[in-house]
Amino acid sequence: MVNKRIYLCLAHMSEEGLEQKYIKEAFDTNWVVPLGPNVNAFEEDLATFVGKDKKVVALSSGTAAVHLALIACGVGPGDEVIVQSFTFCASSHPVTYLGATPVFVDSERDTWNMDPDLMEEAIKDRIAKTGKKPKAIVPVALYGMPYQIDRIMEIADKYDIPVIEDAAEGFGSRYDGKVLGTYGEYGVLSFNGNKMITTSGGGALICPDKKEWDKVMWLATQARESYPYYQHDAIGYNYRMSNICAGIGRGQMTVANDHIAHHHHVQALYEELLKDVKGVTVHKQPAGKYDSNFWLSTITLDPDLKVKGEENAYKTIVRGAIGGAAGVIHVASTAVTDCQPNNNVEAMRMALNDAGIEARPVWKPMHKQPVYKDAPAYVNGVSEDVFKIGLCLPTGPYVSDEDVRYIVDCIKESIQ
Repeated sequence: MVNKRIYLCLAHMSEEGLEQKYIKEAFDTNWVVPLGPNVNAFEEDLATFVGKDKKVVALSSGTAAVHLALIACGVGPGDEVIVQSFTFCASSHPVTYLGATPVFVDSERDTWNMDPDLMEEAIKDRIAKTGKKPKAIVPVALYGMPYQIDRIMEIADKYDIPVIEDAAEGFGSRYDGKVLGTYGEYGVLSFNGNKMITTSGGGALICPDKKEWDKVMWLATQARESYPYYQHDAIGYNYRMSNICAGIGRGQMTVANDHIAHHHHVQALYEELLKDVKGVTVHKQPAGKYDSNFWLSTITLDPDLKVKGEENAYKTIVRGAIGGAAGVIHVASTAVTDCQPNNNVEAMRMALNDAGIEARPVWKPMHKQPVYKDAPAYVNGVSEDVFKIGLCLPTGPYVSDEDVRYIVDCIKESIQ
């Protein structure tokens, strides 16, 4: 009988309970609105964390941050935007909000992130086919792993294309000692309930300077003009972060480095305990400039690895939550698709679930999503290969050494 459930990554409040202190202050002073002292202070804390030469706007979600960054880069109807295919849909959906088209680029094998050489090939081909270059490039820090930002920036600068770093999963990850989200024109952060730090829901956009910060802030607050009444000369959005949520964020910033250190520790423990398990490989960061936050630890299963229960994989249509609190609203018509994890991966996920452990398939590449079937894609097979064999394991602040050992034991017991 399983009496405990181990989740992938849940938020952990500061020991001092500062989150409650700041929330109480907001209620006591009646700052229960999408602006206020907590929002301002949280933005200052974030700017200090990522680098004082940057300005940060706190927003309602990471998706909102992507949306505003695209607008700030001039993306509009008929434009194209280079987007990493191996990612969550929040990286690409905002492109379509604007009437633009995502152009998906596949991954390189070391980091599973955007392949810079394939990215340049895509840029050249889009120019040849459309007569104009893409309006922006969106690399993604998949599971916290840094992308090859030096090469990406070199190519982007060559073609004079702005880079929007999607570091939603990469809060605190660094490349060559520098925080992700600070190399490109804009950097996206997320503070969803399962991220490195949380505001329950929320995000932020790292801006290069005060001028761009003013533009983003204006767009995030309904693009209101400076009159004593409401006047709007442009379309804006209600994207400013709540003062209540920002209070949580202020408390979380005091434990941010502790959370990152814990994820490093859990990753190292997985690497040690699984190193001799045949057919199971822990995804590691490359040597050198990479410093991942290891938001989630991931493994791959060899295709020929036999896992108990494979005969039951994909026999039932999912009707509950798999890797997310929102659950499933629109029930699928079939239990299978033409691109899905191998049966042994699904069998392992089910076995871990039965043992009280939340595991999750890696992201399904965007170029294999039905909604993007007509979008241009430049693929090399890497993301599809990893999708078929990859699985995410719990790493959050509530995951103890004992939990990791239990998870590894369950993995071993599930192998035939």
